[in-house]
Amino acid sequence: MITLAIAGKPNCGKSTFFRAATLAPAEIANYPFTTIDANHGIAYVRTTCPCREMHVPCENCQDGVRFVPVGLIDVAGLVPEAHLGRGLGNQFLDNLRQADAILQIVDASGSTDAEGNPIDIGSRDPVKDIEFLQYEMSMWMYGILSRNWAKLLRQAQARDFSLAAAIAEVFAGLGITYEHVRDAAEEVGIELRTASEEDLIRFCRELMTTSKPMLIVGNKADQAPPECLERLGEHDVIFASAAGELALRMAAEGKFIHYLPGDGSFTESPGANFSAAQRAGIAKVAGFMQTFDGTGIQKALDAAVFNLLDQIVVFPVEDESKLTDGKGRVLPDAFLMKRGSTSRDLAYQVHTDIGEGFLYAIDAKSGMRIKDTQELKNGDIIKIVSVRK
Repeated sequence: MITLAIAGKPNCGKSTFFRAATLAPAEIANYPFTTIDANHGIAYVRTTCPCREMHVPCENCQDGVRFVPVGLIDVAGLVPEAHLGRGLGNQFLDNLRQADAILQIVDASGSTDAEGNPIDIGSRDPVKDIEFLQYEMSMWMYGILSRNWAKLLRQAQARDFSLAAAIAEVFAGLGITYEHVRDAAEEVGIELRTASEEDLIRFCRELMTTSKPMLIVGNKADQAPPECLERLGEHDVIFASAAGELALRMAAEGKFIHYLPGDGSFTESPGANFSAAQRAGIAKVAGFMQTFDGTGIQKALDAAVFNLLDQIVVFPVEDESKLTDGKGRVLPDAFLMKRGSTSRDLAYQVHTDIGEGFLYAIDAKSGMRIKDTQELKNGDIIKIVSVRK
C-alpha cells in the first residue's frame, strides 16, 4: 500500500489533518508536541468508478465515486535543529522512512512561531516553514551520509567499486535506489568521488527531493490574512482547512449533511437540527469551500498520489463480461499502480503466483486481448488469464 506522511512543525494542524482524512482518533491540542508517537491510519484517494460508464450495479462506490485506500502517518512535529536530535527530531525523521511521499503541512495563518508556540495571526511568514522542513530533512540525510563518507571513499579506491551503489545501500532503509543517487548527482552537477562538503549537502537536498517527493499544504487557510495567502501563493501550495473538513466528515457521519470528501460543496439533510453555533460553523466552512473549491484535504491526498507519485487506478476482474470476481462481486478491487505499468505488472500485483503463470490479459471495456507490454490507462478494467489461480 502506498504510504503518505504528514510532516511539519508542531501545532500546524497535522493531527487535525490526519483525523479529518481518516476519522481515526488523534489527540489535538494548541501546544507543541501533542503528537509524540506516530499515528497510523487509512486515508483514501478519490477516482471515478467505471460502473456507470459500463452500466453495471456496483456496491463499492458512492454515487459513482470510488475511494482507494492509502496509508497515512502523522509524525511528531519538527523543530529547528531537529537533524541534530533536538526535540523529537530523530524520531520524526526515522518515521519518514516508511513514506512514499510527504505532505508538508504549513500554518498558512502565520499564527505559530518556528517551534509551534501560538503567536498573533499573521506574525510569522509561512514561507519560512516551507524552507525550514526541507532544510532539516536534507541535513538529516547529509548527517547519515557524512558518518559513512570516510569509509565509502576508502572503498572507492578499488577499481570496480561503485560509489553511487554504495550510497544507495547506505540509504536503502529510505527506499533510495541507485537510480535516485545517480540522477541526484547529475542534477547538481557533481562528481561524487571529489565532492566537497557543500557539494554533498546540495546532493542530499536533491536526493531528498527525488526520493521523498513533497506536496505543500497551506493549512488554517480559513484563518489566514491576505498577505499570508499571497506569500504562499507564490509557491505551489494547496490551501486547506483541516478543521473544516473534520467538521464536514463528522456532520456527514451523523447524517446532518450529504458530503463526499473532495466535493466542492455539501447539502443539508432534510430535518437536520443544527444549533446556532453549529450552523454558523458550517456556514463558515461553506464560504471557505466556495472560495477554494473544497476544503483542500482530499485535493492534497489526490495530488500526492496521482501527481507526485504518478499513479493510476486499475480494476482487475475475473469475468470480463459481467465485471465480477469469482464470487460475483462487481468491480470489487481497485489497484493503484505506477503510470506505465503493464497487464503483466498487474498480474504480479494481484498475486505473485498469478504473475508467474501469466498468459495474457483482456481489456474488459473493449473485449480485446492486449499485449503484455501495453501500458495500462487510468480506469482500465482488466482480466488476467494465468495458468495459476
